[in-house]
Amino acid sequence: MTTTTDALAGIGDTDLVELKRPEVPNGSRILLKLESQNPTGSMKDRMALAMIKAAEDDGRLAPDGSVVEYTGGSTGVSLAFVCAVKGYPLHVVTSDAFSREKLYHMALLGAQLTILESDDGRMTEQLTRNMVAAAGELAARPGAFWTDQLKNEAPLAAYHRMAGEIWSQTDATVGTFVQCVGTGGCLRGVGESLRRLEENVRIVAVEPAESAVLSGGQSGAQQIDGVGGGFVVPLWNDEVADEIERVSTDVAVESA
Repeated sequence: MTTTTDALAGIGDTDLVELKRPEVPNGSRILLKLESQNPTGSMKDRMALAMIKAAEDDGRLAPDGSVVEYTGGSTGVSLAFVCAVKGYPLHVVTSDAFSREKLYHMALLGAQLTILESDDGRMTEQLTRNMVAAAGELAARPGAFWTDQLKNEAPLAAYHRMAGEIWSQTDATVGTFVQCVGTGGCLRGVGESLRRLEENVRIVAVEPAESAVLSGGQSGAQQIDGVGGGFVVPLWNDEVADEIERVSTDVAVESA
């Protein structure tokens, strides 16, 4: 048993587990990365720590500073956890479009919430842009550091580490990597690293069918938390994904 005094040491090094259902004749072996093993139950712990550490290292976040972010909840929960451990006040811009459990979780970890109204509980491009604008106003306050997850490249290094974990855990036998796209950081970071290790690895991006902007569709409303901003996100790189799969909210819920 390993003992540590740092709660942040539990981030990363998550297990892989083989998916047994559904059974597909002559199908591939499918492995799931159990990011639920991270402290808050989300892979966003990786990006939250990376963004805060990078800002500490280059002076954008002072010891007496505060942190601002807009989020559907997963990034916010992870930031609330990291900020709680490190002692930074956190102000989150979010919406009633996202699960109440995530809103409660952020608040319980100490985050101050600004909750914007949505279009009947749905995620839309306009809602994303409203959240960004509200976060920008908060970030203008003295001492505030805006992590700005849609544009922040610091998490790419954390996802390079994740790619290394996957490569090692599969004994260097990765044929395809599949990841849904929110900010685009995980798909890009893991995808780029895996391709450096194996040039023939196939990278598949997943986006909501109701708002399939990455594959040339129209922006629309959908209800898959944390996926699909309604526009092509800044971290998206057309050269990383070999294929883009569209998945509807109904199919996502049924499959889960």
